[in-house]
Amino acid sequence: MWGKTRGGSIPLARIQLIYLDNNATTQPAEAVVDAVGRVLRENWGNPSSVHDQGRRARHAVEESRETVAALIGCSPREVIFTSGGTESCNAALESSLDIAAHGTSGRRVIVTTRFEHSAVREKAQALALGGAEVVWLEGGSGGIIDPATLNRLLQQRAKEIAVVSIMWANNETGVIQPIRELASMCRRNGVRFHTDATQWVGRMPTDLSSIDIDLLSLSAHKFHGPKGIGVLFVRRGSIVRPLIVGGPQERDRRGGTENVAGIVGCGVAAQLAHEWLSGAARETERAATLRTHFESTVCAALPDAVVIGRTAPRIWTTSNIAFRSLQAEAILVALNAAGVAASAGAACSSGSLDPSPVLLAMGVTADLAHGAVRFSFARTTTEDHVTQGARIVVECVGRCAASMPSTRG
Repeated sequence: MWGKTRGGSIPLARIQLIYLDNNATTQPAEAVVDAVGRVLRENWGNPSSVHDQGRRARHAVEESRETVAALIGCSPREVIFTSGGTESCNAALESSLDIAAHGTSGRRVIVTTRFEHSAVREKAQALALGGAEVVWLEGGSGGIIDPATLNRLLQQRAKEIAVVSIMWANNETGVIQPIRELASMCRRNGVRFHTDATQWVGRMPTDLSSIDIDLLSLSAHKFHGPKGIGVLFVRRGSIVRPLIVGGPQERDRRGGTENVAGIVGCGVAAQLAHEWLSGAARETERAATLRTHFESTVCAALPDAVVIGRTAPRIWTTSNIAFRSLQAEAILVALNAAGVAASAGAACSSGSLDPSPVLLAMGVTADLAHGAVRFSFARTTTEDHVTQGARIVVECVGRCAASMPSTRG
């Protein structure tokens, strides 16, 4: 099955790193690195201080807030800086539940999906241990939530629901949810709506002024910014309680001295993403073409390969390809040795590769999910990266099949 490839064996030579793991993190842009270094060297004051050094730092923070707001189409006052997407997601869920549960409504229900990143999925499970009820929406074809499913739930239980949280673009498969429709449905029913847009923002146009999202999470390192800095968008009129207490920063919504260098880096990355997206139709179309070329090359040579979510709308950054009866861990080791960086759609634990809960929730069989490898692209990915990367994938999968025992039981 996997041992032979159409067109014969492909010579496997060590090449310069082909980085196809951009959903995990992107390489910081040079302008971002320069800006972060400059802040650490020259603008290291505390933004809460009233002297000149502090005021310069405050100006830099607020300037970056305006730039991020422009990227996502909101008011700067609606932007809260956090430590990253995970904190933003945690804060959105916990704050929504806390406010609703202790208000007059007594709402204790969290509605989400099993397709979420663990920042939402595991946080919901943790809140359930504290007395919340979690309702898991079932996905339809390709892992997409049918709006009718949410609508029925809202009709029955809207007054019990504290928050609905559904991610915009899936981090493992790239599948895009109908966020505009789902958010509008929640707004009509008086229910708060949060989306984890970590894999969306900076890669696709975002205009929160025209969509009924109440809370949105993002992380700078997904669009060529630094790690350790994220954003929680809070629509004006929505109340949030700080997850981190200990100061009046971020308008009393997130305590602690601001990470000025990270915030400035986030602002620069947002500006660069905004500029790139100004030609969005052309640029995202080009990027989607590269992903299609990658998948076509791999699947033509390995006809048993399965592209997860292929028939669903997907963001251009993501290709999850499963190789039945093989183990993703072995494939990744081989790819790394050959100069290709990718990741698994599953977590490695105790030396064995467990199937991804996201893929299993989509209805992917364990036999297939064990061999799922995620390849993810960025605006810096070139046609040469894609062409060479696909050829190496084909050879590595073939070699793994020849040396690795089948996982079929």
